Formats: sequence, structure tokens, C-alpha cells
Amino acid sequence: MEDLKGFYTSQREKHQQELQQVKKRLGLLATLRLSVFVAMALGVYFLWGNSLLFVLLPVGFILFLYLVTRFSNVKRYKEYLQRLIEINDTELDILARRFHYLPEGKEFLEPDHPYAQDLDIFGRGSFYQYANRTTLVQGREVFSNLLLDGYPKDIALKQAAIQELAQLPEWRQHFSALAGETKPKIAPDVVSDWMKNHKPFMPKWAGTLPLIFTFLSLVLIALAFLGYVPESLILFWYVLGAGMVGRFAKKILSFTGKVSEAQETIQQHQRLISELEERTFSSEVLQELQKKLEVKGEKTSKILKRFSQSTTMLEQQYNLLISMFAQGLGLYSVYYAFSVEKWISTYGEEVEGWFSAIAQFDAYISLGTYAFNHPDHTYPTLVQNDAVLSGKEVGHPLVDPQKNILNDFEIGKGRFCIVTGANMAGKSTFLRAIGLQIVMANMGLPVKGKEVHYNPVRLLTSMRSSDSLTDETSYFYAELKRLKYIVDELEKDDCFVILDEILKGTNSVDKAEGSKKFVERLVKNGSTGMVATHDLSLCTLADELPEVENRYFDAQIVDGELFFDYKFKEGVCQNMNASFLLRKMDIIKD
Repeated sequence: MEDLKGFYTSQREKHQQELQQVKKRLGLLATLRLSVFVAMALGVYFLWGNSLLFVLLPVGFILFLYLVTRFSNVKRYKEYLQRLIEINDTELDILARRFHYLPEGKEFLEPDHPYAQDLDIFGRGSFYQYANRTTLVQGREVFSNLLLDGYPKDIALKQAAIQELAQLPEWRQHFSALAGETKPKIAPDVVSDWMKNHKPFMPKWAGTLPLIFTFLSLVLIALAFLGYVPESLILFWYVLGAGMVGRFAKKILSFTGKVSEAQETIQQHQRLISELEERTFSSEVLQELQKKLEVKGEKTSKILKRFSQSTTMLEQQYNLLISMFAQGLGLYSVYYAFSVEKWISTYGEEVEGWFSAIAQFDAYISLGTYAFNHPDHTYPTLVQNDAVLSGKEVGHPLVDPQKNILNDFEIGKGRFCIVTGANMAGKSTFLRAIGLQIVMANMGLPVKGKEVHYNPVRLLTSMRSSDSLTDETSYFYAELKRLKYIVDELEKDDCFVILDEILKGTNSVDKAEGSKKFVERLVKNGSTGMVATHDLSLCTLADELPEVENRYFDAQIVDGELFFDYKFKEGVCQNMNASFLLRKMDIIKD
């Protein structure tokens, strides 16, 4: 922890020192820019009519433009440094467990998701809020999808990508600081959808006729100048050209507006694309993402440069000189509208992949940052044996390290663990820790534990059910629907099931019988999982079924005070604390 704190503190101080130098540079450039402007004004006043003015004024103007450009670039760099400082401030806050002001990601929560609601994946104090470092809107979507994707696949490849990025802390911050500048008015998915679905309206001759038309215009002007043809012929030719442009004018103007919006979005992502192109990656996942930024061996940055050039030329149709001469004599808008449409026809389908690659890099950088920030975590060793999950010193990553009590844990395939324990003894937190380990392992992340072995599996949970007035659903019926969903999913493939105090919405006798029958069905189905319960009668299943084992969390009363050790033990809990707590809080009397 101290090493991490030292790293982020030193990074922040380094950027703060550089920021001070940049601010001084900005002040100097602002002074020089004002001085040049004043000097130009004075020069015009004192040297008016002097031929020396025609030499000094252009020099001063060029110098002024240089200083304006330089000031803009240095200001941009200043904002980049400020974002780097903010990134390190955030990391220091998170190390100090101050992260509840960060985005909660509640917009990504799916109420009927297999585990998201139960494991606090989104919301205040959630894993998303703790681990998310994405900068781009589409990056946040990718990161949330990784959290929600319960199907284990390519875990070893994901681990390699995360391990590689974890070793590049300064580059990760550099990329995130660059991405912080990317705030387009039009979302990337809107741009990519428009390009994919755009129907060309310019005819094929628009690529060659304007060139021929321009050549003939120059010939006619030359012949008229030499007196071989009447000047009225040029006027006729001009009107003909203007009419051809006018035929497509309405569509071209609408098209230009959309192209300009797309160009603004693409241009903001272009620096990120160039940054990713220049980096060399060794892991397969990152290399595959990098390949999305190539089309037939050509780098995307070069392809986008051509788009930018064509778009800029198309936008010049609003220039007065272009409007007056180049339209009627050169079919200007027709040619460049065709040029941009040709680019869209060739590369429009690729744009979505480019944006997707950037977003996935943004998400994987978050994962790399998480791995870097947790050197005490372990990348699970993937196995194909009877053990579904095993590890030493397992704990929940969101619990304060100073208070986190770690436990050894192992569960074999087809086995079911019944966990009993007093109120507040740690049952639910431990179940969530195991569930989150599976989610993290499927993402390729290291997990809180040592010597972790994992046989990849889907996760299903039923820990929080709620009633709904809108859907006219009672609490008990909502829970039954959830259990039916779990049973149906288990028919499709093997899953790891986590249940917490099921059938709470019925009487104790009915609950005990129903819970027992449900667990029996899961065990006979070959399922693996855990169920937390206060109902000790459920523990008798361990005597009836060899696949069932009992574990518990203890609570003891020491010197009139309740004591929890939060240790995961074999057997059945015998100490309950509800009556003690009711008396302790003066809710009931002896």
C-alpha cells in the first residue's frame, strides 16, 4: 500500500511541478502575443505610407499567428497535465477508501441479471464504483458489459492482457489523460451507425466529370482571352455548371452538415488511435484490438487523414471565392461530396470497429489499473479437475484491508455448502466475496486470495428479492420466480449457485421443508454452490446427502459483549444472537 501511495504521490508532484512551468510559459506567450499585436498596431500608425511597413507587417502577422498557435498548444498541454494530476488524486483517494463520489454505474444495472443485483456490482459502494477508471462513455459501457458477462471464456488471454497493462502505469495514465480531452457532441455509435447506413446519392460520373469540366473551363477562359470564342460562351458554361451543382445542392448541404459532425467526433478520437498504433503489445487480446485499427495493412490514422482532408475541402464550399467561381466552373461541391461518399463506401463499415477498439482499450486500462493497485491479489490458476474454486486467505476486495478477515475456502464440483451463523457474523459478506471472485476470475482479473485455483463456471445468485407494486408482484412470488429462473438455467449448463436465506416470505415450517427440497433438487442436478441460512434443520442434509457439507460463522458473548471472529469453520453454528441483541438495544426486557 505504501509503495502505491508513494508512486501516485510522486507522479502527482512531478506533474504539478511541470504544470507550474507550463503556466509560466503560458504567461510569457500571452505577453509576447500582446506585445506583437501592439507593435503591429504602432507600426501601422507610425509607418503608414512607408514601404518598410509592407515588409514588417507580414512578418509581424506571421509571428502573431505562430504565437497564437503556440499558446493554444501549450494551453492544451496544461489541461492534459491537470487531468494527470486529477487521475493521481483519484487513485490516492481510492487507496484511502474515499471513492463514493465516483460514478456508480446504476444505469447499467439489469434487475433480472444472474448476479449483478445481489453482489453489489453497481451502485454506491459497488465494485464498479471502486474499480472503474474508464474515461470514455463507450469505455464505461464496455467495462460494465465485462462485469455483466457471466459466461467464462478466454480467461487466460484476458489475464495476459491485464497483466501486460498492469505493468504500464505511466502509459495507462497518459492514455486516460488524452482520452479526457475526448468529448464529442455526437456519440461514436451515432457516427458509426450513420456511416454504415448511408446511401450514396452522388452518381458515378461525379468522380471524373468535375475534373474534365474544370479543364474545359480553363480552356474556354484561355480561348476567350485570346479572342477565339465569345465571352458569353463562358457565361453559358458557368450557368451550366452552376445548374449541375444546384441539382444536388440540397442533398450536398445536408450531407456536409452530417459529415462535419462525424469529422468532429472522429478527430477527437484520432489522437487515441495514433497513440494505440504506436504502442507495441505482446498479449493476444491487445494485439487483436490493435489489428482493428488497420485496414488491409494500412493504419487507420492515415485513412482518417484522407477523410479529414476531403471533409475540409467539402466544407470550403461555403467560402465566398469557391461559391463564386469553383462551383460553376469546376463543379466543386459535386466532386468533393463524391470524394467523401467514396471514403464512406470504402471504410464506413470499419468505423464501428475503430471506436470499439478504443473503448475496449479504455476498459482494459481500468482492469490493468485494478491489478496494479492490488499486488496482494492472485491470478487464479485455471484447472479442469473436481475443484471448482479453492484458495487461501480469501476475502472481499471492498472490505477495508485493516478490517478484512481472510479465510481459506475450497469447494468441489457437484458439492453444496450450507453456511449457518448468527446475525452479523459474516455469512452474506463471505458469500458475496466468493461470488465476486467468480465474476472477477471470469473477467481475467486477479482476486483477493492466495493459491487460487478455479474451474471456470457460470454464476447464479438469489440473495435479494423484492416485491413490486407496479408489477403486482409479492416478495414471495418474486423469490419463487428467481428460483425458477435458476432451475431453468441449470438445465442448460453447469453453474455455481449462491443462495442467501431462501423462501423468507413464508412460515418457518413451510420455509424449512421448501428450502430442503430445493437444495436436494440442486444437489441431485449435480450443481455446485452455497446457501446461507438460519434454519439449522437444513443442515441435516449433510447426513442424508454425501455431496452436502456444513460450515458456519460463529458469534460469542464475552463479558456481556457480542464478539465475532469472522472465521469460516466446519460444522453447524450453535450460537444465535437475536435475543441478546434485542435485550442489548432495550427492544425487549428480560
